[in-house]
Amino acid sequence: MSSTNTKDPNAAVGLEGGTVIAVTRRARLAEFWYYFSQNRGAVIGLYVFLAIVVIALLAPVIAPHSPSLQNRGFFLLPPVWQEGGNWSFILGTDAVGRDVLSRLIYGARFSLFIGVVVVSVAVSVGILVGLIAGYFRGAVDTIIMRVMDIILAFPSLLLALVLVAILGPGLVNAMIAIALVQQPHYVRLTRAAVMSEKGRDYVTAARVAGAGNIRLMFKTILPNCTAPLIVQAALSFSTAILDAAALGFLGMGAQPPTPEWGTMLAEAREFILRAWWVVTFPGLAILITVLAINLMGDGLRDALDPKLKRS
Repeated sequence: MSSTNTKDPNAAVGLEGGTVIAVTRRARLAEFWYYFSQNRGAVIGLYVFLAIVVIALLAPVIAPHSPSLQNRGFFLLPPVWQEGGNWSFILGTDAVGRDVLSRLIYGARFSLFIGVVVVSVAVSVGILVGLIAGYFRGAVDTIIMRVMDIILAFPSLLLALVLVAILGPGLVNAMIAIALVQQPHYVRLTRAAVMSEKGRDYVTAARVAGAGNIRLMFKTILPNCTAPLIVQAALSFSTAILDAAALGFLGMGAQPPTPEWGTMLAEAREFILRAWWVVTFPGLAILITVLAINLMGDGLRDALDPKLKRS
């Protein structure tokens, strides 16, 4: 009995197509990393940001003390390199004896969490509203954009402060307020990109092929509008951290004893002259994190904007 060697041509084509897609993705990632790595500051910012993420994730393991533990007898202890310092509290303690280093490490968790939540909410709402405005135009577009113009007419921090005052102080309400303040930027970016892409040939071809409005909006047009949105999201991440720290400093954001960097600054402001470390280190944490994210945003812009790519 003879055996025949049969091959499924459809399976072979599917395998080959999957290989081509994988190679294409690797090529795109390689191209992205090439342009991103040309910006030395962006690479440094990426490494610093990744280090902050690792510290935040491993906070329970890395932190030498609980962030809320009050060590009586060690009030306003200076850093270890100053006279009177203690190796048990490397960066010193605050006015109630809590370890500054431990609170900074746990504070990274809150700051990154704030950035992720705020950007996620702002991007989701902004893209949806911007898609509707840019695709349907007409009266819907006019109403949406006038509302966005009204929101943008107010200083962002002042408007966030007013919203928190209405909703009530707290970390959750602060994140909601900051997200509402930031989403007009995504609405405007998405609307402009949709208006630019809507008249292109591939959109017309998809419409002629029978694609409905929902498919055209989310499957055909939106994937080609993501580059500026990614850059804006990276920059908004740092803005969210700054705004949350500002609200915390004003007593409208995270409430004590939450180890949030802005709240730490608010608690320490009366000890600026007596204990410089309780103010300096939270401020440096905010500065380094925001600077790293902004440098990453510049690198993303260089890598994703075709106009800035060097041939």
